[in-house]
Amino acid sequence: MVSLIKSRWDTHFGGILLVCVIAAAATFLSEHYGAPAMLFALLIGMAFHFLYDDQKFTPGLEFSAKTLLRFGVGLLGLRLSIGDVESVGLGAVGAVVGFVMATLACGAVLSFLFGRKLAFGLLAGGSVAICGASAALAIASVLPAKDDREQDTLFVVIGVTALSTIAMIAYPILFGALGMSDLESGFLIGATIHDVAQVVGAGYSISEEAGVIATFVKMVRVALLPVVMIVVMASFRGAQSQKITLPWFLVMFVALAILTNTGLVPQVITDAIATLSGWCLVIAISALGVKTSLATILRVKPSYGIILVAETLFLLAIAVAFVMSFGF
Repeated sequence: MVSLIKSRWDTHFGGILLVCVIAAAATFLSEHYGAPAMLFALLIGMAFHFLYDDQKFTPGLEFSAKTLLRFGVGLLGLRLSIGDVESVGLGAVGAVVGFVMATLACGAVLSFLFGRKLAFGLLAGGSVAICGASAALAIASVLPAKDDREQDTLFVVIGVTALSTIAMIAYPILFGALGMSDLESGFLIGATIHDVAQVVGAGYSISEEAGVIATFVKMVRVALLPVVMIVVMASFRGAQSQKITLPWFLVMFVALAILTNTGLVPQVITDAIATLSGWCLVIAISALGVKTSLATILRVKPSYGIILVAETLFLLAIAVAFVMSFGF
């Protein structure tokens, strides 16, 4: 057991050390220049993309961008109070469910209009509606096997990751220009940005309140992944044998949110875990930056790119329209 742990540590050490240094640099710059640490982490990480294919760094980078990210998001549940949920309201949560289903339907319609198959429309729509690359991989697992399925999935993953990265930077600026409050901006970020990592990065780049609300709203979308997978499976009866499970970080988030609202967790522990969660997320965003290749993003097929962009703008439009019509 000890030798196994040492072997895994040696394999992951280089990548983890790299992103920890980037995260520390991003935090230092944020404290001295006022810009969001998440944004610095992303940009500095992108400058080190040339190290991503080096096997000394790849395992640690993958661990940081996936497992560490999800662990950090799970810990955020300890910071979600009943007051935060009440500030959003059940109506807004219901609206998020509506956004997800409408975006999924939009994907199906766009695939028809652009001469693509229904499977691609549901794959793209589900990834935009739920949680980006993770949803794309989950939905692809319940689609009927086809020769080009892996390639379609790859393009969707690349496309939604690119759009999420752009949205992480652009949406806080857009919502600020529209005069949205921190609560409204947090809701919109959680309701519209695809990947969990970019939701956290964009939300906390505005404020802690916006970050907590964005994460909560995003968890509502993630919780709908099994529902969307069942819808997809029902559309293709040949894939009915697939097992569907909730993401572990969603279960962790909900469990800790319930625990913290019992009042049994001392404030000192909550503060310590909040600090740990913050570092996990900055490190994960640093790893995401190192993984981001602008050249790969530019290789997305035009028709695929158009569909993904159209779905993204559709989701953004209905979410903004909801907030501007009903507010908080």
